[in-house]
Formats: sequence, structure tokens, C-alpha cells
Amino acid sequence: MPTESTRLAAEHFLKNETAFHLGEMLTEQSHPITRTLSQTLEKNTADGIEMLLRVDDDIPPVADRVLASKEFAKLRADILDTLQRGGRIVFSGCGATGRLAILLDAAHRKFCANAAARFPEQRDFFTTLLAQTQAIMTGGDYALIRSVESFEDYISFGQRQAQDAGMGPNDCLVAISEGGETSSVIGTIHGALAAGSRAHFMFNNPAELLVRKVERSRAVITDARVNIIDLATGPMAVAGSTRMQATTIELLIAGLAFEAALADFLPGRLPEPVVRAIFPSGAAPEQGAARFRQLLRQIRSPENIRAMAAWVDFERDIYAKSGRITYFPDEYMLDIFTDTTERSPTFKVPPFRSTLEPDDPVSWAYVKEPLRDADSAWRRLLGHEPNCITWTPDDYRAMGAAERIIENPPKIDRERLATYRIGCEPDTSRTAVRPNAAIAFLAGAEMAHLEKRDEWHQAFERAAAGFERRAAILIGTRRPASNPLDEICFIEADMPESPLEIFAHLAVKLALNNVSTATMGKLGRLSGNWMAHVDASNKKLIDRSIRLVSELAGVDYETACHALFESLEEMSAWPESRRKTVSPSAHTVKRLREKNGAQ
Repeated sequence: MPTESTRLAAEHFLKNETAFHLGEMLTEQSHPITRTLSQTLEKNTADGIEMLLRVDDDIPPVADRVLASKEFAKLRADILDTLQRGGRIVFSGCGATGRLAILLDAAHRKFCANAAARFPEQRDFFTTLLAQTQAIMTGGDYALIRSVESFEDYISFGQRQAQDAGMGPNDCLVAISEGGETSSVIGTIHGALAAGSRAHFMFNNPAELLVRKVERSRAVITDARVNIIDLATGPMAVAGSTRMQATTIELLIAGLAFEAALADFLPGRLPEPVVRAIFPSGAAPEQGAARFRQLLRQIRSPENIRAMAAWVDFERDIYAKSGRITYFPDEYMLDIFTDTTERSPTFKVPPFRSTLEPDDPVSWAYVKEPLRDADSAWRRLLGHEPNCITWTPDDYRAMGAAERIIENPPKIDRERLATYRIGCEPDTSRTAVRPNAAIAFLAGAEMAHLEKRDEWHQAFERAAAGFERRAAILIGTRRPASNPLDEICFIEADMPESPLEIFAHLAVKLALNNVSTATMGKLGRLSGNWMAHVDASNKKLIDRSIRLVSELAGVDYETACHALFESLEEMSAWPESRRKTVSPSAHTVKRLREKNGAQ
């Protein structure tokens, strides 16, 4: 029997947390194209991948509209003016959009560092330009590798992170929220406005729906100081999985705006031959939607779909036997981090494990840098020393945090981040069970590592020496002439050169998102196009879990809510290692089905 406190907690969520009841949002609904996704994947992997990719067709028409809009023009102009003033463009986000914010900042820093090396006579200019971007991720850079429970529920936390970033009148905030209602991201907007910064808000639900239904969204969307960029494309391929179409169009639009502003900024400040070398394709941002359509056509070619299906089946077979995969990338480590980290809350698989958690389950997939130790790998990954949070109980109390957070503040500082071995240090947990595989993940020009047998390739061979299998996943315009590794997958895709390498990141993202989603579907982690094993680590995910229980167990929202809170109470007594691998929603559906079957 549920306790009185559990009943009251469920009633509180039903009556007092209606701001987090988000079932009317398009991003939380079921897409008609993928209603039978799990069943299709079970029958034929390639057909399931083709079904997933069809949803990306929702993106180009919206991109066409946005790229021609006055809102996009203002974003481009404000970024240009910020660069001219010597200010910073600060990207903010949470979860998938937080990782996108970090990727945009890191891509800019990588461009500047590479340009300084390529054009040494312009080193001072690019060194200054490098410092003109920053990322604010809810929970700090620690959240790149591990979700920080409940942080996104607080507007005050986002305000404080904007304050800690030292935002001022010369800076420009580009806040990105898939749903348009994420409290912490909205908090960064309030923080930026209070500091006199310009503010832009990019999201994926219709603005008029957010204004009508969500008060915290209304407060910033109707503020004349905030430039609103509505990117609503419709439901996601997997209901609520905004790591897919939502962040894809956000990467496309934010990236094109920044590159367009750079194209406006650099002429006159650099010699013409340098500018031509930086923008070899000369494509205008207005052509971005057409280039994205071309990329979609390439990705969904029959050959590429067969290649991705082989990749899915390879990973599914390893995970089904309790095996482990470790990716070894070069330049696209951050992209793989984003995808692998997001698998944990989406599909309730074990998160990345710290060295302080030797008894916890080992993550199915992991990412390691073969050439550098962990500290160096973190700095290369981000383009700077990690920005982590060290708030005290008094800080949390002043921000109105829940008592449980005040009493036990999350350990998300730099020291804790260092306990994740993402470098070339040996990690026997990756090879302790079989099957296991070391995967070289290479895209574009870096595939030449396999032909040249260069320093990177030698480092990979050393790092992969203890693995049962060594293989390669390759994305680019042509296969290497020679490849000493087994090839799991080659995806042919154009990657036109540009400062932020937007279309290269998009190609990698599309491949990773669709492969990881299909793999989890093959492992029973989807029901139709619903996340059957979603976590419930914040208020938005609690609501999503309740709606999932309602859908799959055939009960109303109120019944599902009480049942979910009963499961959360029951699971609180479980060992932590078990809680990290069992989804409260899946456990609740199972209980309700067993109960109804017994009646």
C-alpha cells in the first residue's frame, strides 16, 4: 500500500505542478509516421531506419521560413555587432541543447585555434576572436557527461549561471530550449537581460501555444527585448526525444547564423586570400535549407541505410550479450559524447561511470581519446578548462532550491569531472566482459589516419590492444584506399568546409541519433514510438513518464501519476546500482499490467 506521503506527493504534482504538464506541446506528441517504429525495427532494421529518417523531412520547410525571416536577420546582425564590439556570443541550453551550446562554442574555438596555426601572421586576431564565445549548460560542463538531476526545474539556477558567466552590455545570449519551456534556460534569459545583454530565444514548439499554456515561457516570449525564433517542426521521431529533430534544426539555424555573421565580420579585418580560404564554398546562409535537403538525400540512400542497419545490428548483438563498445574518435568526440550521454535518460541504460563508483553498472557505450590523458582530453574537447559549478548549500538556499538539494548539493565540480577516464588511460572495465569492441570513429579528412598509419592510428592501436575486436565507423565522401580495421559502416556524405563545419556535425549527428535510437528500439527500449524506458529525474520527465504510463497501461493521467509515485517510493529502497538501470515508468507499466491481468 502506498504511504500517505506518496499520495500527497502525487496530489501535489497533479494540482501544483501544472506548469510542467506538457502533453499539449508538439514536441511531446507521437509522430504519425513512426507510430509503428518498434514493430518495424523488429521485423527489418533498414525499414525502421528509413522510417526514422523520413521525419527529418519536416525540417527543411521550417528552415526555409526561418532563414528568410526578420528574426534570423536580427540574430545575424546582433552576433555581428557583438563581434565588432568585442563582446561575447553566449549560447545557453539544458540537456541536449546544453550539449549543443557547448558544441557551438567548441566548434568556434577549434576554428580559431586552427586558423591561428594555419595563418600565423593573423595569430593575434584569431586568439582574440577565440574568446568571443562561451557556453552555459544547465549544471555546468559536468552535465555534458552526466545529467544533473532537477537542475532544469529552477529559473533561479539559470539566472545564477548567467551571472557567474559575467554577462554584460556588450554580450549577446542565444538561449536554446527544445520545448521552449525549460526553466533553467529561461533563467539565463532573465539573467542576460538584467545584465543589459541582448537576448535571443530559440525553441521548437509554436510560440502562440507556449504563450497560451506556459507562464514562464510567456514572460520572455512577450518581452520586446527578446528576439524569438520559432523552429516548430512538429512531433519528434520518438515522442519527446528532442535530441533528434529539435536539436538538428537548432544546430542548423544557430550554426548558419553564426557563420553568416563571421562572413560579414571577417572581410576588411583579414586579407582577402585568408577570407577566401576560410569560406571556400561561398554558400550563403539562405542556401542552408537546400544544402540540408541534399544531406538528407545522401544519408537516406539505399547504400547508407544498409550501412547504418549493419551498424545497428552490430551494436544490438553486443549489448544483447551484455557486452560493451568503446568509441575512439578524433575531432568528433564531442558529437559522440552528446549522443551517448543522452542515451541514459532517454532509454534508462547505465550512465557513464566515474572511478568513484566501482560498484555501479558499466555503461554499454563509452568514449575515449586515444592520444591524450583525461585532463588534456577535456581541454581539447571543450577548447578551454571545464566550467564547473561549486555552489554551496547557502547558494542553493538563496536560490530557493528544494531542501534535499540544500542538504546534499550535487557534486559537479572540476574534481569530480576528472574522475571520468575519457583519455588514453587504461580502463579494464571496457574489456572485462565479452563481447567487446574498440571502434575508430572517423569522419571527413580524418579518415586518412587509417591510410597513413600516423600518430593517431598508432595511438588507437595501443588503446585498442586489449579489446576483442577492433573496427571502424566512417563518414565522408570516399572510403580510405586502405583500412587495416574491420569496417562496420561507411556512410557517404558531403562535408563542405566552413568555419564551424556545420554540415559535418549534422551528418555525424544524423547518423548517431538514428543508429542509437534504432539500436535501443531493437533492444525493446521503445514501444511504438514512445520511450518505454524514460527516466523520471526532473519535473518534465515525471510528466512524460506519467503520460507514457497512461498510454501503455491504458489508464487516465491521475491514475498513472499515483502509480508512478508509488513506484518511485518502492524504488527508493532499492540499491542505487539497480535504480540506475530500471526505468520508473517501465516498472510502473509492468505493475499496472500485472495488476489488471490479475483482476
